[in-house]
Amino acid sequence: MHFWTASLGKGAPIFLGLMLFAYALRKPLNRIYSLSLGSLLVFAIRPHMFLLLAGAGLLSIFINKNQISLKQKAIFVGAITGILLLFHKQILGVVNLGNSQNLIADFLSFTENRSNSLDNATSGVPMTDYSLLEKFFTFWFRPLFFDAPGILGVIVSIENLIYLLLFGKLFKKSFFGFLKTAPGHVKLSLILFFTTSFAMTFVMSNLGIILRQKSMIMYFLFFVIYYFLAYEKDTVFRLKQEVTGRQHLQKAA
Repeated sequence: MHFWTASLGKGAPIFLGLMLFAYALRKPLNRIYSLSLGSLLVFAIRPHMFLLLAGAGLLSIFINKNQISLKQKAIFVGAITGILLLFHKQILGVVNLGNSQNLIADFLSFTENRSNSLDNATSGVPMTDYSLLEKFFTFWFRPLFFDAPGILGVIVSIENLIYLLLFGKLFKKSFFGFLKTAPGHVKLSLILFFTTSFAMTFVMSNLGIILRQKSMIMYFLFFVIYYFLAYEKDTVFRLKQEVTGRQHLQKAA
């Protein structure tokens, strides 16, 4: 899809892990191997991303009330909780909080120091001075043409412009009606997209790093957009059928 998901580095394998995980959550009991392999890949490469996946996965299980039985839900919750407790030091170690005694205070201190250090880089942005909406916009859609650093920045700006145009398709009243009836894995994708974006905006203040990090989650947004556009197309098709049916009935009468 773009450089980071086809490079000889962490980008491609973690993207594979994320997609295996998302694919498995549609039918977790029938795709346990895909779920396990995807989780293992993500945990091995970016443990903090696995933490977000696990949380969103648990939420998805409870959103889909009829997907699995109560006993099976309890097994999943117990298994994921046990894994998180067993490997919590490795996960928190990503942000140097593996041995923290005051997790919240130490995390806030870490995010402030990390943001200040990245802000001083060549492609740094003052995220600490931004409002939450400005942070989200910067994380999702920058650099754009007005702050593109060189020819590579222009290429990335084109990609970000496409992201922005796709995101704009969600600004319709029908989107909220769609969310009420959307499948659980679609809701999971949206929750995962927003929660991950929220977490990363507090530790990212460098456009170069943001480009690499957001490549892991933007496709969850595309998944939601795809489903919504298909929902709209199906709704329009059904309305046309109803109108045609009424016209035939009127002619017959």
